[in-house]
Amino acid sequence: MDEKTILLMRTIRRGMEDIAAIYGQLESHPLEADMDPDTLIVVAYHLHNLYNAFENIFQNIAAVFENSTDDVAKWHAQLLERMQLDVMPLRPAVIDRTAYEALEELRRFRHLFRHAYTVRLSPLRLQLVVREALALRALYAAQLEQFIGFLQGLA
Repeated sequence: MDEKTILLMRTIRRGMEDIAAIYGQLESHPLEADMDPDTLIVVAYHLHNLYNAFENIFQNIAAVFENSTDDVAKWHAQLLERMQLDVMPLRPAVIDRTAYEALEELRRFRHLFRHAYTVRLSPLRLQLVVREALALRALYAAQLEQFIGFLQGLA
């Protein structure tokens, strides 16, 4: 097995540990309709970090298999889109459509959270994003493990 493949497998596993830890932090702040603004910000911050952890895994995969994105202005969306594509013989899809849709919701929220400095966070909007994040929690580990199995088969 070559060094790039070993390093990629280890970085994916480390990213999965980070994701599990972020889910734990997210659980420590259950979302309620009457939450104070400071708690909403904490929940939003965890959602922001959750997407970043997934995106870091995807960037590492792209660095090994794709190496670039075409549109610099839309690279976050393009990276996520590529992860659901089966591009064999290069690599299989990393995530399925259901995981993609949940991650797309997280990606859009992360963009809003990072760039909308004066927007007040809506508890209803956060509830939607948290639901997507929790749905993703049931999917991501098996899908990433399947991709790691592909990497192991490259040996």
